[in-house]
Amino acid sequence: MEPHIALLPSAGMGHLMPFLRLAAMLASRNCKVTLLTAQPTVSAAESNNLNSFFSAHPHIQRLDFHVVPLQTSNPHGDPFFLQFEAIIRSVHLLPPLLSSLSPPISALFLDIAAATCVDQLADHPSLSISYYILSTTSARFFSLLTHLPHLTLESSCENLKLHGLPSFSVSNIPPPLFNPQNLFTTQLISNARAISRVKGVVSNTFHWFEAETIEALNSGKTSITLPQFLPIGPFKPYEDPGKCASLSWLDEQPAKSVVYVSFGSRTAMSKDQIKEIGEGLLKSKQKFLWVLKSVIVDKVEETELQELVGRSLLEKIEEKKQGIVVKEWVKQEEILTHHAIGGFFSHCGWNSAMEAAQRGVPMLAWTLNGDQRFNAEVVEKAGLGLWPKHWGWLGERLVKSEEIKEKIEELMQDHKFRSMAQKVGEEAKRAWEIGGTSEKVVGQIIEMLKLKV
Repeated sequence: MEPHIALLPSAGMGHLMPFLRLAAMLASRNCKVTLLTAQPTVSAAESNNLNSFFSAHPHIQRLDFHVVPLQTSNPHGDPFFLQFEAIIRSVHLLPPLLSSLSPPISALFLDIAAATCVDQLADHPSLSISYYILSTTSARFFSLLTHLPHLTLESSCENLKLHGLPSFSVSNIPPPLFNPQNLFTTQLISNARAISRVKGVVSNTFHWFEAETIEALNSGKTSITLPQFLPIGPFKPYEDPGKCASLSWLDEQPAKSVVYVSFGSRTAMSKDQIKEIGEGLLKSKQKFLWVLKSVIVDKVEETELQELVGRSLLEKIEEKKQGIVVKEWVKQEEILTHHAIGGFFSHCGWNSAMEAAQRGVPMLAWTLNGDQRFNAEVVEKAGLGLWPKHWGWLGERLVKSEEIKEKIEELMQDHKFRSMAQKVGEEAKRAWEIGGTSEKVVGQIIEMLKLKV
């Protein structure tokens, strides 16, 4: 009998998409899959993608998990972090939900942003199951995260050395982690403490891409005891019958001629910085597809494109017919697969890095916040692209159009980036061939779960 696996993502497209891909992957290997969906969702993009996913995958069971609304005195708090907190505080509602599933579940895969739920669930008498964490970040950042409860970070230091792991550059550590009272920091520390209680940590990465860190995590030589780290990426896109509207424009462009520009689903930039990006794109004379976001949560996305970009710049873009600017959510994996795409100007979120790696698309990384400097470090080391470190975090400085133009030209015109990225794409493909590193690990996980049936 095949195992029945439940999955619980948290909030935000960057956390949801890996779970949808993992759910589709497990279902394709004859596992029964139930996806718990925390309700209400934070953004319209999450709600729309969930509806589309379940329509395309009727064999995957949907189970709504209605979280207890979080009372907060800060109406301007990050809605995604508040949703993480709401899920964690609603964990007492999960055992009856999970116990009601038939056939009984063998395992629950939790988002790393809600790992602390394991502390309560693992001790519940009605649940005799295995717990796994899905890490939605790089192995590199995960290795730091696991040690956070035992660290006192000092920004004055240049490097951080943890026993058994490659050293870290302190300047790459997200600024909130230096403040132990920050909500981002307290959540990460709480989740890190729970990691030791899970059976394994599955990750959307592959051995070749982060070999040194993955081997260090599984060596048993770290200063803390860690569960097995299980690289099973890059995750493949799941079946979705819809088509991205931007593809028709890309169809008309020459091969490898377009730079795709997107800074993720959670990054809203200032109008001044948006103007510099637009001017930089025009000055580069490269064709571009630019996906622009003005607010963190798209349920309140009301700003018109003209207001966001500025009438003058938008008219210039339309007049030169060099590129297009769109505001709606796009199917990034479809865009990156398109023959016209020659480069990816990105915030270097981990999903974006893996999607580029899978398709061998070179990246220009502009790290804005969170884990992105750790991700960019991995991208640069693997040869997937370039990273202008001096651009800093989002808002530290206004990156001027001339700087942006120069780096886009370097990305699109220097053939060494294309050939190195192509090699990364070949290694990513090899990981999923029969006997490949990721393919073998997925098989091992499923065989272990069969023992729980």
